[in-house]
This record gives sequence, structure tokens and C-alpha cells, in this order.
Amino acid sequence: MRGNPFTRFFRAVSVLMLLIAAALLSAITTMHFAIHGAEVKIPPLKGMTVAEARSQAAGLGLNLDVDNRYYSSDVAAGHILTQSPSPDTVVRRGWHLRVAESLGPQKVDVPDTVGTDARVAALRLRRAGLQVGVAAKLPYAGAEDGSVLAQDPPAHSQGIAQPSVNILVAAPDNTPPDGYVMPDMTGMPVITAVNQLTKIGFNVETPSYVDVSVPSVGSGSTPPTPPIAPGSVIGQQPIAGARVDQETVIKLTAAK
Repeated sequence: MRGNPFTRFFRAVSVLMLLIAAALLSAITTMHFAIHGAEVKIPPLKGMTVAEARSQAAGLGLNLDVDNRYYSSDVAAGHILTQSPSPDTVVRRGWHLRVAESLGPQKVDVPDTVGTDARVAALRLRRAGLQVGVAAKLPYAGAEDGSVLAQDPPAHSQGIAQPSVNILVAAPDNTPPDGYVMPDMTGMPVITAVNQLTKIGFNVETPSYVDVSVPSVGSGSTPPTPPIAPGSVIGQQPIAGARVDQETVIKLTAAK
């Protein structure tokens, strides 16, 4: 006996719905594995050599870029100091990992470049295993055009972070400044120092004056110490070589 046509119709619809549901479930499952299969967890890289870290990153489908190099007394040269993103962060394959490489302990002596031509300064730094970081220009009538007025970090500094030295270079009066390294105002008449700094556009506090002791005239083989001229700068904040901008408030201390 042939079945009821309505029963056959509903059975056909039910089978069709089951097939559609199975197809949707398969598609969702496939999408799930496709999406999550393209995701990886960032491994911890600190302490690895750059070659080891690069190999591990490549095995996960990631790219590794060395962004910076710093001196470190804790991490051996050629090994990873820091990384970004941090370990266990989930990212997609093809992501770029950024790391900082250790240069090991600082062994170079920072040369004194103040007073030299900027090109000579750059040569001295390269010979010491360093490089010029920022070379900012400052209109300064009291110095030869192109000579170094200040450097950061100062000469013979210990515990510097990077193998680079920022220098401040004297420029003609009509040259617009493109950045600042705090010059050494020590020994300069405080009025002259204030005028030069305010001309550039710095905010200079009213100088403070302190008493200074009268130096010894010397005895025997000890040469006499030259006296400090009243009104001359004996202290400054920020110190010479520090990076400053026009938001920086400068404090000068002068001898009475």
C-alpha cells in the first residue's frame, strides 16, 4: 500500500532539513578550525640568542624584527632583552614580533666631543664603537658654526643605555633651531646665559644667588685656585647634555 502523500512530503522535508543542518555544522566547524588554526601563542623569547628567537618565531609563522639594541650587565650580548607582544599573547600568523637585543655590559668610553666640529665628533664616536643619535642645531653666536656645544650622555659616562650620543651643534643666528641639548652655562655671566636661553624661547626662572667661599691662594707646589667671578653661573638644571624642549623650565644658580 502506498503511503499518504502528506507523510512522504514531511519525511522528505525532514531529510532535507537534516542535510542542511549537517552542512551548516560542517561549515561552522571548518570556519572554527580555519580561524583558530591561523592563531598562535607568542612564546617567551627573553634570554634566547637572536638566531634562536628568529628560528622559533619562523616555526610558528611569525616574523621577528630587532628594533633596538641596549647595553645590559644582566643579559649576554646577542641575546633578547625584551619583546613585544608579551609571552602568551595570541596573535595571527604573519604577526611581527619586536625585540630588543643586548649588547652586553658597556665597555666603551664615551669620548668628549664638545668644542670639536660635528664631523670630527661623529668620527670620534664611530671609532669608539658609538654613533651619533640626534644632531640638533642651536643658533649660538659665541661658538664656531658647526661645532659641538653639548652632548648627551656626557663624556666618560657609565651605565649608558644605547650605543649612541646626541649632540647639540652651533648654527648661525638666522638658523631656526630643530631641537635642543642643554648647553653648559657654567662660568658664563648669568645675565648673558638668561638672555641667550630666553632668545631661543626657553622658560628661565629668576636666577638664585649663593655665597661662594674665597679660594685658597695655594701653597708650595699647589697652584692657586682662580676666584669665581660674581654673577657667573655655578649651577644649572637641567644639567649640560640633557635633552630639553621649550616646555622645560631652566634654573640657574649664580655666585653672589
